Amino acid sequence: MKQFRFLFVVLSLCLLASCSHSQNLADSTNAGCYPLPGAKVISPYKNNRGSHRHTGVDLKTKPNDPIYAVYDGVVTMSKSYYGYGKCIIIKHEDGTETLYSHNSKNYVKEGEKVRCGQKIALTGRTGRATTEHLHFEVRKNGKPVNPMPLLEKLSKKMQGK
Repeated sequence: MKQFRFLFVVLSLCLLASCSHSQNLADSTNAGCYPLPGAKVISPYKNNRGSHRHTGVDLKTKPNDPIYAVYDGVVTMSKSYYGYGKCIIIKHEDGTETLYSHNSKNYVKEGEKVRCGQKIALTGRTGRATTEHLHFEVRKNGKPVNPMPLLEKLSKKMQGK
């Protein structure tokens, strides 16, 4: 767990500082932006949660911390959505989507174009959340995939600069 904490502290400092404005998540030259600077993983991908599996990663900081778009894209959802609470989904040029939920406040609206590093929301505990945090997902073809490889890829790029 200490390794994850260190990784996310490094990611949060480096990624926000060197955001690119590329739109393709699969592009290996894409730097991307960390969604929640200073955050720590409190629940990993596919962690069992009673009767369902966790479909993203939970990142914990303080209440009302700013959440940033990971890449350029178009907002396809910005509203309350079942257990996710206040939720934002951004579709990127390659069709991949990123999801940000449990927000206390959403700053973007459906149809709006966003840029990498743009503040899109504040952390909260709306929906089925017991503490303020960001639930972050990556979806391909509408299905959640492990977001850790993306975050690790971004971390390696930042360490190489």
